[in-house]
Amino acid sequence: MKTTRKNTAAARFCQALKKDRQFRAGVIGVIILLLLVVLAPILTTYNPFEYGPDSLVGIGEKGHILGTNHMGQDVYSMLVYGIRTSLKVALISSLISGALGIIIGGVAGFFGGKVDLVISEIINAFLMIPTFFLILVIVALYGNSIANVMIVIGITSWPGNAKLMRAQALSLRERTFVKSAVTMGETKTQILCKYILPNGIFPVIANTTRGMASAILTEASLSFLGLGDPNIISWGQMIYAGKGYLVTGWWVSTFAGIATILTVIVFYLLGDGLNHVLNPKYSYQ
Repeated sequence: MKTTRKNTAAARFCQALKKDRQFRAGVIGVIILLLLVVLAPILTTYNPFEYGPDSLVGIGEKGHILGTNHMGQDVYSMLVYGIRTSLKVALISSLISGALGIIIGGVAGFFGGKVDLVISEIINAFLMIPTFFLILVIVALYGNSIANVMIVIGITSWPGNAKLMRAQALSLRERTFVKSAVTMGETKTQILCKYILPNGIFPVIANTTRGMASAILTEASLSFLGLGDPNIISWGQMIYAGKGYLVTGWWVSTFAGIATILTVIVFYLLGDGLNHVLNPKYSYQ
């Protein structure tokens, strides 16, 4: 049974790569990003953290492919190493958001009754709060380290995943295999962990992947506002540092902005493609 499921999933994945241009572009984009992360020390000739004497050197001048910023740091090296920050933020914050959404939404949908009522009200309350302003307040109060930023993004973006998981749990608890498990005497916790959560997470996975794009944008926005971690290389930090040199050093902000936009597009394409792959009702015919 498990082997058949794996074969079916693998077949749909391969079919999606062949016929879904968006999904294929997303997968290729992620592979390129991962290769850049791994090969960063080989692809760059300058330490992005080191300051140099050549400030605001133009594109291609003095061995700097994309020029330098006002502190003499190589822009190309900063761009390549900035991928690590973006992917780290995207992955960890999305894992936090996905895990919270799956557990909370699964509990609400499966147990129902007062449990569902209370959790649903909490979810609705979170959805009504302007998320970005909440993140601003928390970061301002507890510090702007990259760890804090990732955790805050994760704990403020779970309600959407919880609503998806709740809807899945409400449907799954009426299925025959779940009722059979109840008849056989399995506890509610066992049923939740063995049947509800594993079978209901697929829409959440797709939504969480799209959430990675939002996480990258949020981190870049915080850095642009001066609330990012100053001890790391970040595209948002580059845009923030370069905004005062848009005339004399336009390349500092421009390339960081382009990199952010392209990465966000990659994760949106990947998320939409995963939604097609994991949705059995979607056909590639």
